[in-house]
Amino acid sequence: LVDRMSESADSRTKTLNFNIGVLGHVDSGKTSLARALSSTASTAAFDKNPQSRERGITLDLGFSSFTVDLPDHLRDSGGQQPYDSLQFTLVDCPGHASLIRTIIGGAQIIDLMMLVVDVVKGVQTQTAECLLIGELTCPRMVVVLNKIDLLPPNKRQSAIEKMTKRLHKTLENTRFKECPMIAVAAKPGGPEAADTEEPQGVSQLIELLKKHTYLPQRDPGGDLLMAVDHCFSIRGQGTVMTGTVLQGSLAINDTVEIPALKVTKKIKSVQMFRKPVSGAMQGDRVGVCVTQFDPKLLERGVVCTPGSLRTLFAAVISVRKISYFKGSLATRAKFHITVGHETVMARVTFFGLPPVSASEPPSDSKPPPSEPCSLETPFTFDREYFHQDEYVAGQGEGSSGPDPEQWALLEFERPVTCPSLCLVIGSKLDTDIHANACRLAFQGRLLQGFEDKNYVETALPRLRIYKTKHKEGQVERVTDDYSVIGRSLFKKETNLQLFVGLKVTLSTGETGVIEGGFGQSGKFKIRVQEGLHPETKQLLSSASKKKGKSGSKGANEEEPKADSQPVSIHLHFKRYVFDPHKKMVQS
Repeated sequence: LVDRMSESADSRTKTLNFNIGVLGHVDSGKTSLARALSSTASTAAFDKNPQSRERGITLDLGFSSFTVDLPDHLRDSGGQQPYDSLQFTLVDCPGHASLIRTIIGGAQIIDLMMLVVDVVKGVQTQTAECLLIGELTCPRMVVVLNKIDLLPPNKRQSAIEKMTKRLHKTLENTRFKECPMIAVAAKPGGPEAADTEEPQGVSQLIELLKKHTYLPQRDPGGDLLMAVDHCFSIRGQGTVMTGTVLQGSLAINDTVEIPALKVTKKIKSVQMFRKPVSGAMQGDRVGVCVTQFDPKLLERGVVCTPGSLRTLFAAVISVRKISYFKGSLATRAKFHITVGHETVMARVTFFGLPPVSASEPPSDSKPPPSEPCSLETPFTFDREYFHQDEYVAGQGEGSSGPDPEQWALLEFERPVTCPSLCLVIGSKLDTDIHANACRLAFQGRLLQGFEDKNYVETALPRLRIYKTKHKEGQVERVTDDYSVIGRSLFKKETNLQLFVGLKVTLSTGETGVIEGGFGQSGKFKIRVQEGLHPETKQLLSSASKKKGKSGSKGANEEEPKADSQPVSIHLHFKRYVFDPHKKMVQS
């Protein structure tokens, strides 16, 4: 009975899982720090990749965990079932930049970032990129200055203080400006040294981490989405997928879909850090055993509620340039797009709200200039948008104002599977890693996905993005009080029928309508409903007299230059970029 009681008491103990992303430049000592902090290593932990072992560099998201007593400030968990202990799951994100996508893949579930900085080297390229990803995905951070054992003991304290000051300066314009910093030596003597030396400062770091934990917003509702980072089979049991539940929840006997393999599987058992459990929810780190399939087919990927993820050929996103990116963001350029857990090349088209001077009244829902706009003006197919040749930066004084609201159409080179409203990051991963430049270019949220392979014909015509066009020609001569002949507005081969009925304005102020072509050389007839002003007729007749005089000099002389004609014709219209009929529209 006593045994049974302790067993039931044990099954009631509730552990809060708190995910800490360990990020930093390659060789800053992240993995040794995770090792020093950890007691239980999960299956994916500590560089299972052989290439990584040789170089001592993490290539995949390694996970490990350790459990501590629940800190006092979490004991009163607001009416929920109280937790008994706190489990820190360390997500060891790779430090080398070619694996940005791995970091972004792990970033969605990280509750606290631990940025590891080599105290001797300070901030390096990848440290800065890690910071950016942290800014986009994670609200809180702790900075760990590692390798203090490499500083001479008599200068150690002053070197630590100097580096702390420098880092606070680096962080002052980010969301982490007041973040705590702590100095440690995770593996005194370096990776080759014997394990006899005790790490320095690690128990203080654990206390600091405990102090900065909070109850993460976890929601068991909604569709399941689990990021899988490791997959293996157990003979006679099935295939085990380990990973983290990004949203929703799962339980034994649930059916889940593996979109990459287009199959559904039944859950046979669930484990959390080697202990069997009946289910798991958002934020939990789990091993899920399902009916057998070949684990080689899914080393990394996602598992979800059947039918809940969409496979997209193109998407509309809200877009914000990342301020450290030095390149331009041009329409039609290609970027690496990380969305959900995939990175794929896509061609980008930028668009924004119509200029205020356009016929449409300014939108009331625009945010005041001081607010950074993310989704203040909701994207909708009912509105018209203005085509941009590139991303438009802020136009405040000294162009330091906030960037105007804008969106982008992404056309993927291959279809991607992702949840709606997920974070999207665009980068130029082909930039040289060693160039000291940020390769993350823009970020946004997925607002609208196109699931039809023929989206160009079926969906894009609904997206009313327009370009404005302006053509200019000259009045050749007057035919009567209500009509003139024009030239130089069209090429000889232009099909003038497309332009019949469009309004034009003369530089003298009259408005007219194009009635049709005149002769074969691209000339055309304009009907002026209100009649020509007397001054206009006089201007044109005196010009043609001059022309007549000069014309008597010889038949082989060229026609007078266009600019010698005093009255010009202006044609303004707009064209919708995705209109299959390429119609010209005037307001």
